[in-house]
Amino acid sequence: MGLLVAACGSSDPPTPTPTLEPPTGEVINLSPSKDNTIYEDAAGSFSNGAGSHIFAGNNNGGRARRAVIAFDIAGDIPAGSTIQNVTLILRMSRTRAGPETIKLHRLQADWGEGTSNASANEGNGAVSTSEDATWVHRFFNSGSWTSPGGDFSSASSASTSVGGSGSYTWGSTAQLVADVQGWLDDPSINFGWIVIGNEAASQTAKRFDSRENGTSANRPVLTVTYTPP
Repeated sequence: MGLLVAACGSSDPPTPTPTLEPPTGEVINLSPSKDNTIYEDAAGSFSNGAGSHIFAGNNNGGRARRAVIAFDIAGDIPAGSTIQNVTLILRMSRTRAGPETIKLHRLQADWGEGTSNASANEGNGAVSTSEDATWVHRFFNSGSWTSPGGDFSSASSASTSVGGSGSYTWGSTAQLVADVQGWLDDPSINFGWIVIGNEAASQTAKRFDSRENGTSANRPVLTVTYTPP
């Protein structure tokens, strides 16, 4: 008599859903080593090295304001590290304009932060002091920019839209990572970024809080994720 084998329903166990591994590496938050605003002026008479704010965009008269900001990358991240991710956070505290695109461009020459300290809302700057960056000078009143308004890469490293008051993040881009990696590998070329707003119209300026701002939580922060050597 033949043996009858009943077929039992069976199935393979479900394939586990892959778990995405979180980014690996060390994370560090950096404060600026210096920041300043250069105010459009043919004589380079105005700056704001010690002020509580930095600016990007045009004032009511259509004159540009550009912030410059730098971080001590090599002093805080081990040499030989690989940069994975970079974000910059700035807090915008005053504006008359609606949303404007604000761009970061890598600076190509060194610059200074003097003791100039603008009054009131700081939009007009203060009289430039020794070592200040101005529209004309990298260091008042000795070294000058090759081109008034700053020497910087024509390509932006990152951009974001800035509207009303609050904190804004320039998210990690390939170029932002490349900038920081380059500054780590060769600190002699670390001149930071220039922050440029809409300069095609009047009243577009955005005021951001600087590293000297009285509220520490409002100061700029550069967050870097890196793999140590």
